[in-house]
Amino acid sequence: MTAPAPQPQVTAETRNWATLSHLSGFVIFFGIPSALGPLVMWLLRRDQPYAEFHAKEALNFQISFMIYGAVAAISIIFLIGLLLLPAVLITWFVLTIKGSLRASAGEYYRYPMTLRFVS
Repeated sequence: MTAPAPQPQVTAETRNWATLSHLSGFVIFFGIPSALGPLVMWLLRRDQPYAEFHAKEALNFQISFMIYGAVAAISIIFLIGLLLLPAVLITWFVLTIKGSLRASAGEYYRYPMTLRFVS
C-alpha cells in the first residue's frame, strides 16, 4: 500500500474562502435559496483547489437538504413531517456549522447524507 500524496499547504485566505463557502448556506435566512451562496463561492474560487473542494461539497449538501426539506414539508400531510421537518432543519444547521469549522481548520470535510450532483 502506498502512502497518500502530501497535501499542499493551505493558506489562511484559502481556508477563509472555504469556510465562507459553508457558511454562505445561511443566506436562506435572508430569503435567498441556500444553494446560491455555495454556487457563487464555487464560481469565484475555482482556481483554488481547497476552496473549490469545499464550495462543491457545500453546494451538494445544500441541494441535498433542500430536497430533504421539501420531502419533509410535503410529508406533513401524512403527519410524519411534523417530526421529520424539524429533524432535517436541525441536522442541516449542525452539519453546516461542522463543515465550516472543519474547513477553517484546514481539513477536507465531506458531508454525510449528501447526494453528489456536482463533482
